[in-house]
Amino acid sequence: MTQQGIALVLGATGNIGGEVARRLVAHGWRVRALHRRPELAEQGDGRFEWRRGDAMVRDEVVAAAEGAVLIVHAVNPPGYRNWGGLVLPMIDNTLAAARASGARILLPGTVYNYGPDAFPLLAETAPQRPLTRKGTIRVELERRLQHAAQDGVRSLVVRAGDFFGPGNGNNWFAGGMVKPGRPLRVVNYPGTPGIGHQWAYVPDVAETMVRLLELGDRLPSFASYHMQGHWDADGARMIAALRHAARQPGIKVRAFPWWALPMLAPFSELFRELREMRYLWQQPVRLDNALLIDTLGKEPHTPWDEAVAATLRSLGCV
Repeated sequence: MTQQGIALVLGATGNIGGEVARRLVAHGWRVRALHRRPELAEQGDGRFEWRRGDAMVRDEVVAAAEGAVLIVHAVNPPGYRNWGGLVLPMIDNTLAAARASGARILLPGTVYNYGPDAFPLLAETAPQRPLTRKGTIRVELERRLQHAAQDGVRSLVVRAGDFFGPGNGNNWFAGGMVKPGRPLRVVNYPGTPGIGHQWAYVPDVAETMVRLLELGDRLPSFASYHMQGHWDADGARMIAALRHAARQPGIKVRAFPWWALPMLAPFSELFRELREMRYLWQQPVRLDNALLIDTLGKEPHTPWDEAVAATLRSLGCV
């Protein structure tokens, strides 16, 4: 195993941040993780060097990044809360830390950046004209990375579909379709029957990111790649995998109660944000991974049944 250097991970206790951090360790990186209460975080994973700090405090991020060659920006407002007030200040702090240390920034991308004019197949060059507030914020976030690349700050964006995987992450799978900690009896499916949807298994996403990082200076200053992930052409493939993993072919499928969100939205920021994302379930949205294949040769991909079964076991649903 070759020692790769120091990677600072922001969001190491999250689903994607934690998986990327573990993959980095497995590939020979030394991982430094920022957390407001490191004494608690260290009990969850002792493989990382935990540093006390807050992603919203620039000086603390800059100090934690000293000597790092990579900053993983996998931190997001919990429960979709206060995106407008937190997302852009956090990326600005990461940019400041990257300028000071010379580190490359790794960002997990989203499909929020795109509007219906770019659907159904999204290449890296597709126009980013989102209809939502969150999408507008994400477009501005990536614009700042592109602008910084002109000043020598390197970054890598890896965009994927809806996350699922081990760990109770902030995603549709664990937060809407199944109930963590309970046997799987009913699936609440957010999509329209017959409409395709793209999923991304978190361990595959993390492995893809690390393999791209190993290309080093062969990557552009601002590099962006799309993953195909797990494409469900009509919504039936995910349901079939859930039934197979639970060994219950008769599991009921119910429509997600979108009708209730307008009534709940005034009392819950989470429900307001979920309502804004409904358009991504009403039409097929698929990421084109041709550039990724040209770069890596193949995309890491765990078979459907294996990926869904591992996710359900982790959530305590089987």
